[in-house]
Amino acid sequence: MGTLTTRDGCEIYYKDWGSGRPVVFSHGWPLTADVWDPQMFFAASHGYRVIAHDRRGHGRSSDVWSGHDMDTYADDLSQLIDTLNLSNATLVGHSTGGGEVTRYLGRHGTARVSQAVLLSAIPPLMLKTDHNPEGSPIEVFDEIREGLRKDRSQFYQDLSGPFYGANRSGSDVSEGTRDAFWMMSMTVGLKAAYDCVKAFSETDFTDDLTRIDVPFLIAQGDDDQIVPLQAASPKTAELVKDPTLKIYPGYPHGLYGSHHDTFNNDLLEFLER
Repeated sequence: MGTLTTRDGCEIYYKDWGSGRPVVFSHGWPLTADVWDPQMFFAASHGYRVIAHDRRGHGRSSDVWSGHDMDTYADDLSQLIDTLNLSNATLVGHSTGGGEVTRYLGRHGTARVSQAVLLSAIPPLMLKTDHNPEGSPIEVFDEIREGLRKDRSQFYQDLSGPFYGANRSGSDVSEGTRDAFWMMSMTVGLKAAYDCVKAFSETDFTDDLTRIDVPFLIAQGDDDQIVPLQAASPKTAELVKDPTLKIYPGYPHGLYGSHHDTFNNDLLEFLER
């Protein structure tokens, strides 16, 4: 476990387990590095060094007022990678973390990176536009911001339902999983959470994706109620140079239970290519 101080004075918390080739995990909104513990434990147990940080304003990192945009998130990730002097790394990003990984690669290049993994990730663009009709309308994101302003605690409890598909008939997601989602979400500063909505919904990663030259594993469930599938993974796979696309039937946005086993095995297979 450690911290680093960014160039603008934000303290970033990170965990660093195991030894071997590095795998760096970027978490989704509105969570923390802890959401990756099942994957980190698995990969470290298979001989990899695993690193994950709390994004600025999230969890154990500084609850700063500014810098909640994709360029700054990518720069923070770059500083983490440089500080630890990582090379031949695999970057793994879920949801908003997938945008962070993509912007890092587009902005800072692939000199230190050999692979990338996007899980239920926001690229190329979440927002519905004339050029992206499969995206979500701006009103969806306005409602998220309103929920945060009015009662963020209840909003996060409610959000855990569609996040894990608990609102689907036959769902077996545990209350503990939903409680953990709420607990992590409540550690996120209100300003960080609010500003990040714009960052994850309105940032267009198309140019970043077309410039990246490392292999990608791109995975998403076809019952993702948070990131529209047809606006995300299949489009991303068309833009990158070396994609492996996996669509998980019936899987929601967030992993739970046996979903972890499926993704962990796919991740390990990709790491060992």
